[in-house]
Amino acid sequence: MSLLTPAEPGSPRERMVREHLAARGIQDQRVLDAMLSIPREEFVPAFLAQYAYDDRPLYIGYEQTISQPYIVGLMTEALQLTGAERVLEIGTGSGYQTAVLAVLCAEVYTIERIRKLSVRAQTTLRKLGIANVHFRVGDGALGWPEAAPFDGILVTAGASELPKALIEQLAEGGRLVIPIGPLGSQTLHRITRKQGQYIDEKLTRVAFVPLISETEAGQPLEAGQEPPAEDD
Repeated sequence: MSLLTPAEPGSPRERMVREHLAARGIQDQRVLDAMLSIPREEFVPAFLAQYAYDDRPLYIGYEQTISQPYIVGLMTEALQLTGAERVLEIGTGSGYQTAVLAVLCAEVYTIERIRKLSVRAQTTLRKLGIANVHFRVGDGALGWPEAAPFDGILVTAGASELPKALIEQLAEGGRLVIPIGPLGSQTLHRITRKQGQYIDEKLTRVAFVPLISETEAGQPLEAGQEPPAEDD
């Protein structure tokens, strides 16, 4: 059973969507409704729960952050999802952006290089009743070739250059949303594949943790499957 429910008027979640998303130009009502339905406090450490609906990134451990709500809304809107898409997410992190995507499309494939974050996100999404997500621990820069092509690809870490594997896994008509540039000076790009060509749009300046490429991808963990035990 899903625990996703619309926010009460005047609640911190409703104010977040009204003041930090809609008032700043996020117009896709499906995106606004999705973020109204997801309890963001479930995705941050308990001691930061009181700040969950502030429009700022929050630390989630392992030198990673949950993106500020406005950026989540902006990047999600840029994918122009209608509900039937298969989307690849690079950088599961807390799982909040994953949850937003899962509400808005048919299937999400998400990759995280830090196993403990992936396991934590899987637990949170299962708790919320979200079951259309496939998890992988490994190198996000390699994408998920066995499941390609994807209608949308969203990268939640800054790349120094455009990963070739991700472009190759984009379906015709699909959109890749990715921050590109050096640490502290990145530009958010939307790249659309159209008739074998790639249309590159620059959306805004952003600041993300860096996309770190490993040597090889991990094995897939399907939603609901218990991950292997690990040593601390």
